[in-house]
Amino acid sequence: MGTRREPTARQMRLAVEMRRLRDAAGLSAREAAGLLGVNSVQISQIESGVTGVSEERLRRLAAHYACPDETFVDALAAMATDRTRCWWEEYRGLLPTSFLDLSELEHHATYRWDVDFLHVPGLLQTEDYGRALFSRRVPELLTEELELRVRHRMQRRVILEKPQPITYEALVHEAALRIRVGGRATSRAQLAHILEFSEADHVTVRVIPFDLENFADITAAMVYAGGVVPRLDTVVRDGPHGTLFIDSEAQLRVFRTLFRRVEAVSLDPDRSRDLIHSLAKEL
Repeated sequence: MGTRREPTARQMRLAVEMRRLRDAAGLSAREAAGLLGVNSVQISQIESGVTGVSEERLRRLAAHYACPDETFVDALAAMATDRTRCWWEEYRGLLPTSFLDLSELEHHATYRWDVDFLHVPGLLQTEDYGRALFSRRVPELLTEELELRVRHRMQRRVILEKPQPITYEALVHEAALRIRVGGRATSRAQLAHILEFSEADHVTVRVIPFDLENFADITAAMVYAGGVVPRLDTVVRDGPHGTLFIDSEAQLRVFRTLFRRVEAVSLDPDRSRDLIHSLAKEL
């Protein structure tokens, strides 16, 4: 199998999990290589995502590592043999790799949670709202790249609109709903769009109201994507230096706890819709 110039986040996740399995077994790369009859460089390349691993070799290694979780191994085997090339590939070389990695993550997710404080979550944004956000980026985007980003963001909604959509829950702070992005008409249309999506059985929107006391659980937005098994869950956070994909079990537990805490103090779906309706009337 040839080497990769730039592994995707999904390919890197498989590589990381293979390294974790070996570390849990207490084996060195040289010892693992001996189990397959290869050299340690090949194991290092697999564990760095530089090269892939066949299903047969993956299962042999998992057996040698005495991994007891057959469902997890099956999920890793599916990742190793996945050759999916979907709609996001048309943007390769045109948009930052993190955009494509997020699309691929969403494509394979079994559910999705969002927490946002200053902006409407990307999956719920209208075209005009998204365009207004991207137009304020520093440094300023060229028109062509801005429109590519808007089109890509709109296409990401396929996970909510396909015949078997994923379960989606968004916790949105009242501040994000009140901030006028793109002007009064754009903000009003955005609120109407959220209300429309919130009526779907697989979509839940909860508003985090201003009047909460002692609320300081989360101070930044997060995306939580559920994997086919919990060990393959991923948290995505945007920061000043780029997009961060978080996958350690300890950190995932923290983010699951934080999400549930914020969910518990958010308005229920009906009261959230009522508040969004009232905000729309104010515009």
